[in-house]
Amino acid sequence: MSPKYLITALVTFFLFGCTNKEKEDPNRIFEDLPNIVWLVAEDQSPEWFPMYGDSTIPLPNLESLAADGVVFTNAVAPVPVCAPARSAIITGMYPTTLGTHNMRTHKPWAPINEPLLDSLPSYSPVVPEGVKMFTEYLRKIGYYTANGPKEDYNFEKTDAAWDESSNKAHWRKRKKDQPFFVVFNYSVCHESQIWARGKDSIFVDPNALTVPPYFPDTDVVRHDLAVNYSNLKRLDNQAGKILDQLKEDGLYENTIIFFYGDHGGPFPRHKRALYDTGVKVPLIIKFPKNKNAGSYDDRLISFIDYAPTLLSLAGIEPPKVMQGVAQFGKYEVKKKPKYTFHTSDRFDEIYDRLRAIRSKRFKYIKSYNTNLSHALPVSYREQMPLMQELRKLFDADKLNEEQAAWLQPNKPEEELYDLQKDPYELNNLADLPEMEDTLVFYRNILNEWIKDTKDLGRIPERDLISNWLPNGEIQKLPALEVEVKDSVIELISPKRDATIVWKSPKDSIWNVYTKPLPTGMPIEAKAERIGYQDSEIIRME
Repeated sequence: MSPKYLITALVTFFLFGCTNKEKEDPNRIFEDLPNIVWLVAEDQSPEWFPMYGDSTIPLPNLESLAADGVVFTNAVAPVPVCAPARSAIITGMYPTTLGTHNMRTHKPWAPINEPLLDSLPSYSPVVPEGVKMFTEYLRKIGYYTANGPKEDYNFEKTDAAWDESSNKAHWRKRKKDQPFFVVFNYSVCHESQIWARGKDSIFVDPNALTVPPYFPDTDVVRHDLAVNYSNLKRLDNQAGKILDQLKEDGLYENTIIFFYGDHGGPFPRHKRALYDTGVKVPLIIKFPKNKNAGSYDDRLISFIDYAPTLLSLAGIEPPKVMQGVAQFGKYEVKKKPKYTFHTSDRFDEIYDRLRAIRSKRFKYIKSYNTNLSHALPVSYREQMPLMQELRKLFDADKLNEEQAAWLQPNKPEEELYDLQKDPYELNNLADLPEMEDTLVFYRNILNEWIKDTKDLGRIPERDLISNWLPNGEIQKLPALEVEVKDSVIELISPKRDATIVWKSPKDSIWNVYTKPLPTGMPIEAKAERIGYQDSEIIRME
């Protein structure tokens, strides 16, 4: 390519196209778009945080955020484990509809997904038509999107989703005045840190803790609880640095900040359980100018609502395919959800299947495998001293009825709990004649939801894989079609709901294609879709 041609191409690029983010609408006022930050704690229940009434350990940074924001008392995860839950957050869809309900499906760091299940392969489910990672819509209107560092969506992420996804992601890398959405994930409070940090400094007195009634009061239990409180202190310190940086940059007041847990706590009967200890999460939202600061909100809000809510806050109408609803913003729904729905399927090497429906008052749980214990012997969890303590005491018949219930070799087919009178869900009402009408009511709603959302849990996982990966191969998207006319290049994907991305050959970040590009500039382009292999990259000079 001659120097003269290069100069012409560059002039055309900057005058006509620049990037499709910046020049899509020359009259767009970025200051109308809110900046948004998510602070995500792994494996934590609300019951250990001061803003939810626990005074065991101060968490000054998160307490300050709560004082400036709104604390939600009925925020829940649809699945009580991370990868399926994250698939719901990033798409606004139920994992059982997506095919991401098993823990886990996509494992990019290992050639075999689950060696203990006859070498179950790693795979990305072929999601329903129109499903995308919601950050793609933000990038289309000019947002800088960054994630740091955890992905783990139970499918292979698309290049349209993030400007950057790494442990160095930060809003400070964006262009001047560009609106941003940045996620900071904190693993210091993850389940594994209970044993990994078991010998580290403890910031609370184990003897001063309150042991919940479903755990025995032993030194081992108290120690692991104290480790978790100490990890929350570490979390608070890390989150505080981000809050301080927002204030340093003059961004704090008008930034929407979410703090939430990615599902319930790290302990047995928390993580992987459909009780509130497993699905209920802390959630704080600080709105611009600290609107409604210091208030509490008891609405039901599920992870499937996060994507449509965020789009609504950015002035984007949520796609109709999303199963969640916008709880705030321009497209806030007037009719808020009355129920949330929860699922439990394969955890690592062990298959199970449970479904649940929750209202503010009641929880109904249906088990399809009553011959299995609630306390599945997941090898990862068996590393935890507290888990080992529960096994030992149960085998020695040294647990009371409430403590032993979760470890019984079988589980009830149906469970019904009054969450107001029995918040720990220890008194199953399913067999009481006076509760039959309530039981049937919730059972019927759950069954309708299973049908309406096309729940894939009834289909064996290997059958799903066979449908999604014909002959064991990932389906590849067809090549893009190119039309050149009137000095512009139009890119077309034969796959109707595929996303087209493009970039300069020298760039590493893919742009979301939203309109024809000017001729005379070198580009690379491809189509992508969740569950498919990207199309061949086309190159034009």
